[in-house]
Amino acid sequence: MPRLNETADALLARPALSARERTRRLNRIKKLAWLLDAAVRLPGTRFRFGLGAVVGLTPAAGDAAMTAISLYIVYEAYRLGLPTKTIVRMLGNVGIEALAGSVPVVGDVFDAGFKANLRNIMLIDAHEAATRQEKN
Repeated sequence: MPRLNETADALLARPALSARERTRRLNRIKKLAWLLDAAVRLPGTRFRFGLGAVVGLTPAAGDAAMTAISLYIVYEAYRLGLPTKTIVRMLGNVGIEALAGSVPVVGDVFDAGFKANLRNIMLIDAHEAATRQEKN
């Protein structure tokens, strides 16, 4: 049976990824963020909301579930090798959305507009662009 430290080390490992695997992971979390934050357009407007806003209407459990999924996106960003400063910003986005989302009704409206997951994808994309530019 693995010891706790071995399990934690395995979870926090930053494996060397092939370009193909890195692209696959990025695409997966981008699709997930879009599904959570912008999958549905409100007819007659430019406003979009996602599954997170709908599930978040369920008191406590909905917000907890959406926060856990948002933290998965941050975890994947960590595994992709994003710097600690960016990971902290991403955690801040998730924290703001989780705290605001815990307020009934008003928090759900805030959640639909804040879009922490898409903000975090923008941070990941900015890091990826800077990394590509450094290589050239």
